[in-house]
Amino acid sequence: MLVTLADVSKGRRGLALPSTSLVYRSGRATLAIAETEQRPTVLGLIATGRMRPDTGTVTIDGAARPRDLRRRTALVDAPDVSEPAPNITLAGVVGEELMFAGLAADPLAARRWLDEQGLRSLSRVPIADVAPLDRLRVLLELAARRPGVEGLVLVSPDRHGAEPAQWWPLVQEFADRGLAVLVIAGRTAAAVVAETVGEGSRRRRRPRSSGIRLRGIRGQVAGGVR
Repeated sequence: MLVTLADVSKGRRGLALPSTSLVYRSGRATLAIAETEQRPTVLGLIATGRMRPDTGTVTIDGAARPRDLRRRTALVDAPDVSEPAPNITLAGVVGEELMFAGLAADPLAARRWLDEQGLRSLSRVPIADVAPLDRLRVLLELAARRPGVEGLVLVSPDRHGAEPAQWWPLVQEFADRGLAVLVIAGRTAAAVVAETVGEGSRRRRRPRSSGIRLRGIRGQVAGGVR
């Protein structure tokens, strides 16, 4: 799967989202940069076919098919759109996501799934109090189980407090399964990921360029690292 956003923008004079171009594809993790409280969610909605841009185009495998794009992608943890309510327990969140995946979604099934993930002890903990990496892993894993989903768009993982050097290898795991993964984060997080990649760890792949330019971080950066 190859998703291309070409010069998309939203809002008058691009206030909601300035002109943005990026590509994400199967088997790769891509880092895109979007600042302000609203722009990461707007970009995530457009990148998954859930919002129509005011300018530019969005294609999947070379064709403008927003319904197909929506069916084949999941928008994960987007503020005010797809993030779980903070007071719902982790077991409750798992139950809801299992239902979306067309699987058994009763409390016993949710606890069994958490047990498989080694997180049974957190079943009654509100999702807002779950450690950031555990939260992200649960939400990504459950989204990946939805029927027909080939791409994951994760919005603002940096807002939960985990270090980018920790969550970037996590999202790379899902790309290694063959999924197309797009992570939308701020410049500070992108700088940390760039530094992490620059260390040359053999266990991490370099983030792919999304086409969004970020100046001043280790030379040439475009929403990721070349």
